[in-house]
This record gives sequence, C-alpha cells and structure tokens, in this order.
Amino acid sequence: MDIEITLLAPIVLFVYNRPEHTRKAIESLQQNDLAGDSDLFIYSDAAKNELAGPAVQQVREYLKTISGFKSVTVVERSRNWGLARSIIDGASTLSSQFGRVIVLEDDLVTSRHFLRFMNEALTLYADDDRVISIHGYVSPVKGPLPETFFLRGADCWGWATWQRGWNEFQPDSAQLLAELTRRKLTGTFDYDGAYPHTNMLKMQMTGRVDSWAIRWHASAFLKDKLTLYPGKSLVANIGNDSSGTHCGATDMFSGEISSDRLHVGDIAVQESQVGRAAMRDFYSAHKISLFRRIVRKLGTLYRKSVISLGFAG
Repeated sequence: MDIEITLLAPIVLFVYNRPEHTRKAIESLQQNDLAGDSDLFIYSDAAKNELAGPAVQQVREYLKTISGFKSVTVVERSRNWGLARSIIDGASTLSSQFGRVIVLEDDLVTSRHFLRFMNEALTLYADDDRVISIHGYVSPVKGPLPETFFLRGADCWGWATWQRGWNEFQPDSAQLLAELTRRKLTGTFDYDGAYPHTNMLKMQMTGRVDSWAIRWHASAFLKDKLTLYPGKSLVANIGNDSSGTHCGATDMFSGEISSDRLHVGDIAVQESQVGRAAMRDFYSAHKISLFRRIVRKLGTLYRKSVISLGFAG
C-alpha cells in the first residue's frame, strides 16, 4: 500500500569544486518522479585557495542552468566554510524552516526512487520519536538484507531527518566521547571492533579531522535513536576517487543502485540484528583497508591541513 505523502521535504545539496560530480548528482535527482514538486537548495562553498577558484566558478556557472524542480535556490558562500560547518548550518536552517530536510552532497548519485522512499519514510515516522533519520545508502554486504531495516545511530550518504531529529545533534565531540566511555558503549559503537568510530571521534576532538558525520552518528547512538535503511542501496557514492576531501580512492563501498521501488513500513521499530550483523561482517572483512585509509588521511593532514572526514570515508 502506498503511503500518502503529507509534505514533501526540501532537498539540500552541498557542492564545492567538482563540476562533473555535481552534474551527475543533479541529473540523477532530476530523474526522480517527485523532483518537479520538490524545492532544491544548493549551498556552494567558496574556494579555500586560488587553485580551487576556477573549478568552484565552473560549478557555480552550471548551477545557474538547473531546472526540473519546483524551485532552485543557490546559496553562494562568500568565504570557505568547509563541509562540516556548511552541512551543520544548512541542515539546521532548512529543518527549522520546513520541519524536515533531505541532505545530499555533490558526489552522491541517486536512484529514481530515492525521493519517494525518503518522503514516504519521513511521512510514516514523522511522529515516532524512536526514529531519528532515514538513510538512502547501504553498504554492499554479503547476503540478503530485509527490504528495509533499522540500525542504531545515524548516517551520512543521502539522508533525511526532521527538526526534532536534528535537534538531537551534539556538536561537542568531547562530551560525546565522555558519555560513550562512561556508559561503556565504545565496543558497541565500533561494531564490536569492526569499525573505528571511537577513534574517529577522538580525532575530531583533537582537531585532526573535521567531521559532522561522526558527531551526528554518536549523538543518535547515545540517545538510542534509530535510522531506517533500504535493503538495496538507493544511493551510490561516486566521490571515492580521491577527488574530494573526505574520501580516498577505493571501491569497497561501491555497489549497484537498486532499480526497484522499496516498500516502507510493516517492520518492527527496533534495531535489526540481521542488519547489524551484516554491517559488522562487512566492516570486519575490510578492516585492513579501513585502517590504511585513515592512516593515509592522517598523512594528508600533516602535509596540508585539517581534513574534512565523513565517518564512512
């Protein structure tokens, strides 16, 4: 049974200096059947140095040509904010204004069913305080997953939330780490040692990375909140090619975008043990690769500057 969508969430897209990635992200969104009824807000960050200037300008020229949405609003930053600060500001502004928001970055290509899945789920769970967000991406795990399922915490590759959900965001990484440690939750937070979430939170606290995503995940996790995931991914990250600041070159997160429309609802609002085990096994199988990526990013830090890092990148 279809869910009657009571309110379409605005889409917010964060872009910087990757014109080809941005074009692919926009074109995939335009193929969604709800695109024409959706408001699109685009935050274009300013160049952080002269080298990035031409590409930033190229992106901004492309943004002027975009159509296919109910409205398109472009916010051009006059100075470089960085991804973390920009996302926190944009998500806060739009969730406050509209009550809900769908969040994307310039390297995320979506299924034509992405907007419907997100809006149906946002409608169905709007008043369920146990659910903090909706996510469009799922890792290419081995074995089948439920059509939809819940995991504790929050995620960062094509997601949506309500104002009540984003209000739970805690920007203070030291406070988050202290609470995880006090409650002896670091092992669970790290998928039983399969993924170094705690170490990334420590890196955030000491200024070695700048990640909104690890703080978003920890904020939700500590509140025992759930995020709804699709059993088949509705999002592909095309930025794992060393073109961005938060992901190196890898294909470990690559998988096909589902061509199927997913049914939302009729599942228990609790963490899926099948889903959690699948994610733990996936991270365990790639543990060495994950460790090497983090070490490589730290090397980039010491050669250049503080890096912007999503917790899955």
